[in-house]
Amino acid sequence: MSERLVGAATFRDSAHINALLRAGARPETSNTEGTTPLYAASVHGATDNVLCLLAAGASPNTESGRGAEGTPLCAAACWGHTETVRALLAHGANPNLREDHGMGRSPLEWATTGPYPEVIAMLLAAGARPHNRTT
Repeated sequence: MSERLVGAATFRDSAHINALLRAGARPETSNTEGTTPLYAASVHGATDNVLCLLAAGASPNTESGRGAEGTPLCAAACWGHTETVRALLAHGANPNLREDHGMGRSPLEWATTGPYPEVIAMLLAAGARPHNRTT
């Protein structure tokens, strides 16, 4: 059922997600590749689906994937999905949580890779700290 929920979070509407949740799908369960439903919705900027999954108990800070994905907030910030970033922050997403178990990029670092000034401003207002890292 987790495969179907991740697919619904990516390609369907929140009514379909709610039907799967009522049927017993758990919002925190990942598919066989480690992708969480909340990450899938966030990376595609599907804010209604994000809100649906958050309301069902999905944590905004759960990392997705096995090294190739990351946090929902990083995913949304990377692609400049302003409304999704706003929803995740409103539900407790940590603006300083780095991907890859603390070793990867932060949401702010991802937002600065594109022309996303509104997302950058939102993250800074939420307490994101610029990082000076040497690699």
